[in-house]
Amino acid sequence: MVYEGDLFQSMDAEDGPSDTGDGQILAPVDRPPAERVRPTPHRSKLEELLKNSKLPPVDRPRVTEAIARYDVWIHEMASLRDKGEAKVVELTRLLNEYKSFVELDLIWDSPEDFLYRQRGQTKLDNSIIEEFLPWLVDPDILPELQAVDCHAGPAKAFAAVYFSSILNGVSPLAGLQARTKDQDFTLSKRAFIRASFDERFNPSRTETKSVWLAYLAAEVKTNLDKTMFQEASATSHDLKVALPGARYYVICEFLDMTPISTAGTDIDEALILRGKRLPSNKRKEYGSAGNRARRRQEYESFIGSNPIRSDVMLRFVEHLDSLLTHADPDEDDAVQRGFF
Repeated sequence: MVYEGDLFQSMDAEDGPSDTGDGQILAPVDRPPAERVRPTPHRSKLEELLKNSKLPPVDRPRVTEAIARYDVWIHEMASLRDKGEAKVVELTRLLNEYKSFVELDLIWDSPEDFLYRQRGQTKLDNSIIEEFLPWLVDPDILPELQAVDCHAGPAKAFAAVYFSSILNGVSPLAGLQARTKDQDFTLSKRAFIRASFDERFNPSRTETKSVWLAYLAAEVKTNLDKTMFQEASATSHDLKVALPGARYYVICEFLDMTPISTAGTDIDEALILRGKRLPSNKRKEYGSAGNRARRRQEYESFIGSNPIRSDVMLRFVEHLDSLLTHADPDEDDAVQRGFF
């Protein structure tokens, strides 16, 4: 079955999603995911793979089949009529079905080694999770979204602002610059920053930048190791200095390190979707197509016993919900409340 319909119609400019400035689109959260024009990072990776000159000829029809299977996956998610936790569970079930197809039928069963050995470069694995997460940002799951003005999806999140002008420079501009961090998933609002040496902000002497303020950001990893964790810790610190009220999460499929407490970092929580990564000696045994064919049942059993867990997805939804329902306390009532 291949779904032929156009799920994602273009919206009018005045009420549609906003461009991040580099071609990425963030989807407004007050609409169901199936009605949004939204980022499709995984489909993009499949299309790029099909254009890759290094892709073995035998794998080209198999990638084409994967694109057709992708369309079915999207159609099935868009057709769900469940609500609340039940919808998260069903979305996760469909995610596991599609991901198993990509991992086993597309990558593992290839008679060549290109797809297996280059899976980190092609990013077929973690781009599936990136594409999936905005489907959790759904008014059927989080009714509060209907009253929230923000966008969901990958973004270059605002991290700092600085000025590149010099004291004796000839330019009349202050040299306003914004530093950003690429994030796989965000709940963001667009903000505008203006700077000028002229207190009246004369247009000819004024610079304006638009940035995405990530009130929630998540980094997605297939296998989380210590180096990646440290990088995420540094990124979370930068984002929270820029926006102290932000929340930052690391979401990984498999853990490839000894767990480290997030208490000493600016990471709010690290979420493990599947379990512990296979040891390196076992991975080496899967390096050739012949070995993979002989050990398919063994790997299929590993995949089947380590699916993406709906309870962890539900926990992430709880984090989203707590962010949406959190309200700033009224400092004027602090004395009566006894805390602030």
